Amino acid sequence: MSIKTRKIVIVGSGNVGSHCAFSLAIQGICDEIVMIDKIDKKANAEAVDLSDTVSYLPHYVKSKKGTFKDCEDADIVVVSLGIPPEDNKSRLDYLEDTIKEVNTIIDPILESGFNGIFIVISNPVDVIAHYIWKKTGFPRNKVFGTGTTLDSSRLRRILSDETGIDQKSIQAYCMGEHGDSQMVPWSHVYFGGKPLFDLMKEKPETYGKLNLDELTNRTANAAYEIIAGKGCTEFGIGVGLSEIVKAILHDEKRILPASTLLEGQYGEENVFASVPVILGKNGVEEVVEINLTEKEKSQFNHTCEVLKEYIEKANTL
Repeated sequence: MSIKTRKIVIVGSGNVGSHCAFSLAIQGICDEIVMIDKIDKKANAEAVDLSDTVSYLPHYVKSKKGTFKDCEDADIVVVSLGIPPEDNKSRLDYLEDTIKEVNTIIDPILESGFNGIFIVISNPVDVIAHYIWKKTGFPRNKVFGTGTTLDSSRLRRILSDETGIDQKSIQAYCMGEHGDSQMVPWSHVYFGGKPLFDLMKEKPETYGKLNLDELTNRTANAAYEIIAGKGCTEFGIGVGLSEIVKAILHDEKRILPASTLLEGQYGEENVFASVPVILGKNGVEEVVEINLTEKEKSQFNHTCEVLKEYIEKANTL
């Protein structure tokens, strides 16, 4: 009998990567976490700091500074490297700098013999996920981005603030770009199983006063408010990444929004964009197609066109 431990390699040990590691460790989602960074002492510091939590956890988690050779037997490689965010810059503005960083890691990861799943966080995440998929030659189900996993959580938080209903009782997705052009399929927003549109008709003095365009913009811009106050976002993406990893390692068949390759779904091809997907031991196991209104179809088409433009740009860098 052989017991397989669960190993995650995180490439990029900045605020995002370190908080992903902490969330994975504190929840006991994996058995080993390897931190890699171009600044060796940064990766080591984060790994050692994380190790200092183990005495007070109800489970054992090994964390260490590693090299790309550690990817050989990893189940998942999380790509979280990139440039620290700045005020008044969109995620798409970081494309060239992030591509330069990504180009330094692809060959070493492949040379290690890694055959697991890539989860991409680095921005612009949809474009970078597509780039890594093309460069690695991995199957589409084994390369995807966190995409609007975080935006969807922000949307539920904002809706909760506006209505007083607990976030966990609200089902709502953001789709398309993890960025300014993202859209919300409001026809598929539910409160405890009841459609928002029904509630808006039945309760015009409360739900009926919701400005959906304003809520969409607030969700898309939520990160900028956080960055202006503390210089980065980290807690939300750390927990969001952990939910994705848990769904894969536990083969949950859980439906979450993630940025994946579209091959005709929603009328789009050769673009990575966030849509609801089924996540299991094979990564993205299925794209869930929900029926969109004509307005929503147009909005989703627009966000995909924005992403295609930058995917083409990435191919020239």
